Amino acid sequence: MARIADLLADGRTFSFEFFPPKTDAAQLSLGRTIAELEPLGPSFVSVTYGAGGSTRQRTHEVVAWVRRETAITPMAHLTCAGHRRVEIAEILASYQAAGIENILALGGDQPQDQAEVQPSDYDYAAELVEDVRQGGPFSIGVAAHPEGHPRSTSREADRRHLAAKLGLADFAITQFFFDAGDYVRLVDELAQLGVTKPVIPGIMPVTNKGQVVRMAELSGAAFPVWLAERLEPVTDPDEVRRIGIELATTLCADLLEAGAPGLHFYTLNRSSATREIYANLGLPVTAG
Repeated sequence: MARIADLLADGRTFSFEFFPPKTDAAQLSLGRTIAELEPLGPSFVSVTYGAGGSTRQRTHEVVAWVRRETAITPMAHLTCAGHRRVEIAEILASYQAAGIENILALGGDQPQDQAEVQPSDYDYAAELVEDVRQGGPFSIGVAAHPEGHPRSTSREADRRHLAAKLGLADFAITQFFFDAGDYVRLVDELAQLGVTKPVIPGIMPVTNKGQVVRMAELSGAAFPVWLAERLEPVTDPDEVRRIGIELATTLCADLLEAGAPGLHFYTLNRSSATREIYANLGLPVTAG
């Protein structure tokens, strides 16, 4: 296994993100997806996290399985929403015992299936980063929002907050976006604040128009007018998918040309779109 900070220091990383399955059958399906993506030689894979107990446990199970059963480096997401510091300490100890070396420290949202707001000892993700740093020899990532966090008062405030997080963390991964210029502006604005740590762009190809629009709204990303106009007259789902993969390929090529330190693909637990983009970019496959 490897620390992601070290992987980034050695060169570009190409990585995939999954969410923890809710059922045993879905967990088997995710295992197949990971097996299909393993020949692409990912630098690491990450597994998302919810503050609820069952989701938390499945995140741990998937990350530990990847660590134990594959040659891929795993990263566990961890949120401060709904957590006391003692719980975070216990979770970090369990990851360290399982040989997990990488944590993505996030603010997170309260679980939607819990009627009562769960108490938290944290106000900001930066506070969680501090505890993760003290909790073990982890390589730590944080989230970045190219268009600004939806709860930020301004883009300038968002950049200052991100710069403070990156003062403690090793790297950032962005929420997905659609315009390479938004990413370049983010990196430039961080550099103006004296921050040059790696920021990995997050990529989500539009394979289902309605789904991506909803996810964009939740994450604070604008669904561009030009993309909406391109897709609006398209009724064939296969054509939507073809256009989405074509545009994601162009975005990835533009980002790599602009000097991005890697690419992080939001897979939605499916492998085919990511494999097609890899092929379009001419990225190497390590096995058959």
